[in-house]
Amino acid sequence: MRVGRGLSRSSPRPYGRSRGRSQKVPWLYLAPALVLLGGLLVYPIYQLGLISFFEYTQAQVSGGEPTTFQGFGNYAELFSDSQFWQVLLATVVFAAACVVSTLAVGCALAVLLTRVRAVPRLALMLAALGAWATPAITGSTVWLFLFDPDFGPLNRLLGLGDYSWTYGRLSAFFLVLLEVVWCSFPFVMVTVYAGIRAVPAEVLEAAALDGASQWRIWRSVLTPMLRPILVVVTIQSVIWDFKVFTQIYVMTNGGGIAGQNLVLNVYAYQKAFASSQYSLGSAIGVVMLLILLAVTLVYLRLLRRQGEEI
Repeated sequence: MRVGRGLSRSSPRPYGRSRGRSQKVPWLYLAPALVLLGGLLVYPIYQLGLISFFEYTQAQVSGGEPTTFQGFGNYAELFSDSQFWQVLLATVVFAAACVVSTLAVGCALAVLLTRVRAVPRLALMLAALGAWATPAITGSTVWLFLFDPDFGPLNRLLGLGDYSWTYGRLSAFFLVLLEVVWCSFPFVMVTVYAGIRAVPAEVLEAAALDGASQWRIWRSVLTPMLRPILVVVTIQSVIWDFKVFTQIYVMTNGGGIAGQNLVLNVYAYQKAFASSQYSLGSAIGVVMLLILLAVTLVYLRLLRRQGEEI
């Protein structure tokens, strides 16, 4: 009995120590990556926030010390500017339209990949990956040529003559949206397609035997099972589309006529580099970072409330 009691008292201790060691092992493997990410992300974010609290102009970029500590003065100046709120609203609406369109096209083509034979599936995969691998500046230039009022083949095909897509505010945003969706949907398509292939075939066959349509199968069977994957692609699309820069800058020549097609990233660029107001440009960057963090955290929290494990 004494031996048994001695073993029962001493046995949890080595178990506890081994458990503590096993919990530390993954962090040891992750340490090099965490150090690298810290250098690539944490320090630039720190510098971005620091500059936003000082008066930082071309003189400081040339080597001078920041002249005065502004505190939240740069943010107060930014929030009192009516153009900032107009650009913020345009950015949110444009990003939302891009995210919804990208998810719709990507999910539809992912379902199509499960319905076609091997050769068409391979061709669609290669075409999509080609669009995904195309640099943003190259894709933007090609789309500008396709819709060029003088030489663009699509204008002639649509019978629009010399209509300039980049002249109007909405038409310019729509043209940029097409290019953004074109270069973004392959990520959604490939990811969702991989998720669909992982769904047991028996589940889909049972739904089809019960008389469910393809739309009903997607909405009631596939979507709940693919929700963790859809969360990932949605958050990734929100981050990508909210900080679009190259497509807007190239296709609207820096933000459109009189800045009618400005988004926050291009607006920050104009403030920082065109006007040498680096403090305001940094403040816009901090605001964008906080908005993206808030959107991501709220979205994840809502899904956790629904009992989903991300």
